[in-house]
Amino acid sequence: MQRYIKLYITLLPLMLTAASACKKANVAVDEADEIVSPITGTRSQLTLDSIFLYAKQVYLWNDVLPVYAEFNPRQKYAGVGSDITTFRKELFDISQLKINSATGKPYELPVYFENPKYSNLQVGKSMPGSTATVANAGTAVLSNKVIINGNTLVAYLALGSFPSLNSSKAALDQAFAEFAVSNPKVIIIDLRSNGGGYLETAEYVADLIVPTSLNGRVMYSEVFNPSMQNGSAKILKNQPYLDANGKTAIYNGRLATMADVDYTIAGNTYKFNKKGSLQTVKSIYFIVSGNTASASEMLISSLKPYFDVKLIGEKTYGKPVGFFGINIDQYSVYLSSFLIKNASGWSDYFTGMQPDVMIKGVDNPVLGDPDELCLNAALSLVNGTGTLNVSKLATTGKTTNVKADILQVNNIESVMLENRLRLRK
Repeated sequence: MQRYIKLYITLLPLMLTAASACKKANVAVDEADEIVSPITGTRSQLTLDSIFLYAKQVYLWNDVLPVYAEFNPRQKYAGVGSDITTFRKELFDISQLKINSATGKPYELPVYFENPKYSNLQVGKSMPGSTATVANAGTAVLSNKVIINGNTLVAYLALGSFPSLNSSKAALDQAFAEFAVSNPKVIIIDLRSNGGGYLETAEYVADLIVPTSLNGRVMYSEVFNPSMQNGSAKILKNQPYLDANGKTAIYNGRLATMADVDYTIAGNTYKFNKKGSLQTVKSIYFIVSGNTASASEMLISSLKPYFDVKLIGEKTYGKPVGFFGINIDQYSVYLSSFLIKNASGWSDYFTGMQPDVMIKGVDNPVLGDPDELCLNAALSLVNGTGTLNVSKLATTGKTTNVKADILQVNNIESVMLENRLRLRK
């Protein structure tokens, strides 16, 4: 996941009179702006325009978007259906234009129907700081223990989600303090049910794992498109900037807007800052599934350049992107806006991270049980009796597939309100 923020603007009038045209209020225009779309029209037409114009500057893959006159959203989506259906159709079409050369398919290939894998549009707004949208909210540590595996002590930690750090820090600190007593060289982190959450909490877990020697080394970076990085996404001046508490901020003597945010790579690079007393981990084994997504994948990716990392289970969801909310009329639009890259510059897991050992897990596994399929496979690798040959370790059992509801879980988590975007200095 990513930095996420909901922003608020005055809504358009709820009723439009037939006798007068609605002026463009979704995207403000001043004398310095180049006018590329009509400044009057119906409420629906203005919203269609705004979705495209924001995508043209903010969308991660904006390089493939045509000019406004060629896309012509008013004509393209006339008579499609209800407003919400029309707006979501437009967003879907925008999301399908950039093709992943590795697969020959769109980066945002839909999971089901016409729903982009990442970008989304929602009706209504919620207050910043809410944790109600996090899957397994408040449940970070599901199980933790030290397992004697032959001659090796192995730390095992199952994380159900990444709730806010305030709500999960105590449980995480306690688990890692117990691990530190045993000085394990191996840790197994079970993320098979973890659909993500707060990046700040995932970062904290990484800082609990790493040794002090990694202090100051790059954990990951958020990489926006060139227009965002060089400050030319002027359309964002129409979106007020709110701090982590949902309050406005003053910038250069005026209210700050999202155009004032630092979108450079340097300004969005996060580094390790050791927490806790555990210093001995050399190898990390992750148990994963199709439900492992977003902040969970960021945690895995961030540790790969520095540790011997192995994945056991099923292919992860595949979400190396993030975004922030853009308010247009009564809708919140989330356009994929940045890549999450690790210290090696790697972010290519759009189709998911392939496990080193493929195990089809069962529903409701007994977490921490050494005889449980996935944990047993990980322990076998640790003690040298296992193999990375997928065909030999594949087992039977009920598969945990990516279903339609995982998209809903992911999208809900993805728009969770976490704002650490910083204003330019």
